[in-house]
Amino acid sequence: MATLRERYKTEIVPALLKRFSYRNVMQVPKLVKIVINVGLGEAIQNIKILDASMNELAVITGQRPIVTKARKSIAQFKLRAGMPIGCMVTLRRDRMYYFLDRLINISLPRVRDFKGVSPDAFDGRGNYTLGVREQLIFPEVDYDKVEKAKGMNISIITTARTDEEARELLSMIGMPFRT
Repeated sequence: MATLRERYKTEIVPALLKRFSYRNVMQVPKLVKIVINVGLGEAIQNIKILDASMNELAVITGQRPIVTKARKSIAQFKLRAGMPIGCMVTLRRDRMYYFLDRLINISLPRVRDFKGVSPDAFDGRGNYTLGVREQLIFPEVDYDKVEKAKGMNISIITTARTDEEARELLSMIGMPFRT
């Protein structure tokens, strides 16, 4: 079976060239990076939640996450600027394609009552953001070691100029959009 990157070069690029009638191959939209962000408001009280979440994110992505810190203080939440409140990973090149392939073919079908992802989650500039409610849909996460189910945001950044081009690119890659 061909990898997602090879399939992009051999099948998807020619199809997009034809579909949008680009004059040059360099105009064809492509994936730039995937950013996976886990926001942990509970990390204010319990810092161990952050460590567990970082380990899970490292297992899921195969890359060490960085800690994200609060930009400004919010008194109602007992939050000060500089406190750790989450973690994130930026995937590029082979790891990005590998993660996207596993997300589409293995993890998303494991979601209970899955009918597809929202086709409206584009930002107007060709980037797509997907929210996952729990990290347990990834087969790499050991169910017994999970203390608390945590959600994550997965942002797919493309070079597409419009949402229509990005939607077409992602649907050709295999993203299961709701109809």
